[in-house]
Amino acid sequence: MPETPIASPTIAQDAPSTHAALWGRALRVFAWLSFLAQTIIIGTGGAVRLTGSGLGCSEWPLCTPESLVPIYADQGIHGIIEFGNRVMTGVVGIIALAVLLLVLARVGGKQLVFSALRFAAGGIVAAGVVFLIATLIDLPATPFAMGALLITVIVAIVRSMRLAPERRDLVILAWLVLAGVVAQALVGGITVLTGLNPFIVGFHYVSSLLLVCVTAAFLVRLYAPTGVRERAVPKWFAILTHVTGLALAVTIVFGVLTTGSGPHSGDADVLRHGFDATVLAHVHSWPGYILAALVLALTVSAWILHLEPRRWLLVLVIAILVQVGVGVWQAREGLPPLLVGIHMVLASLSAAAYTVVVLHLKKPVDAQG
Repeated sequence: MPETPIASPTIAQDAPSTHAALWGRALRVFAWLSFLAQTIIIGTGGAVRLTGSGLGCSEWPLCTPESLVPIYADQGIHGIIEFGNRVMTGVVGIIALAVLLLVLARVGGKQLVFSALRFAAGGIVAAGVVFLIATLIDLPATPFAMGALLITVIVAIVRSMRLAPERRDLVILAWLVLAGVVAQALVGGITVLTGLNPFIVGFHYVSSLLLVCVTAAFLVRLYAPTGVRERAVPKWFAILTHVTGLALAVTIVFGVLTTGSGPHSGDADVLRHGFDATVLAHVHSWPGYILAALVLALTVSAWILHLEPRRWLLVLVIAILVQVGVGVWQAREGLPPLLVGIHMVLASLSAAAYTVVVLHLKKPVDAQG
């Protein structure tokens, strides 16, 4: 029987039964589904913006004042696209919850699972009470209710971390994804309620990108052995890798500002934030080219020195080069929506690949090679 990827005395070596193997396999499947779903929702969110469907559902959490789903003829395809993205949020949340419960069951058994379920029930009750109170005093009820639910999740994270006997890295990462989904739903609602404020729209995208990175980190840690870890690369290489991360972050931020200043604001009547899109496009390209050069230098160095993250650096350099190519192509073609959408998804995958590289800068002390 193959070993489960969570290599710890509690989870791997002491779990030889077929039942335990099935639970471990289920966790791997849902972990991959979580990563894929977080990537896909960036695509569906991009479709909302790039097709001008940002206000296809004019209300939140309802789509119209009277209905959860699009019902008006004038909503057309825009209503369907916006509602589809909201449905995808539910799918992402369900998968994140499944991953969390599987992790808690494998790490701490029934105690951790029931603790999480109690907090879930308490969070729902708290959200309902806050919703009722906010409605009575004429405040926006749903955002306040979502905020109460998010606070409950944060408290549950602290509780689970205290109870988890091992693999707290997996526990915290699983909780972060679920908390992030709840927070994203709240930010998405604020985006609609503020009429697609471009800064909030940009924050919404960056938050989604970070969730892709967290799910990628979860996969890495899921397959990695536990134990004390030590640096597996020279110090200068680790520093240069983190400088590369800064270049990546700056490139993404200016990319978000550039998109927010361009023709794709999410709705034909929405005003952009006033920056010159042409100037920002050039500014966005500068850190992008620096990033490509840094990643290329890291990749060449890693292969020459046979360093731990060399294979993932190769993946990253390919992703960055493709991203640069798509960026130049979309600029020359006048920012066609499809290319802009591909550029957005590729940015999240590049960030995920960089996350994997960083996590390979260290290795278990007893690891060979």
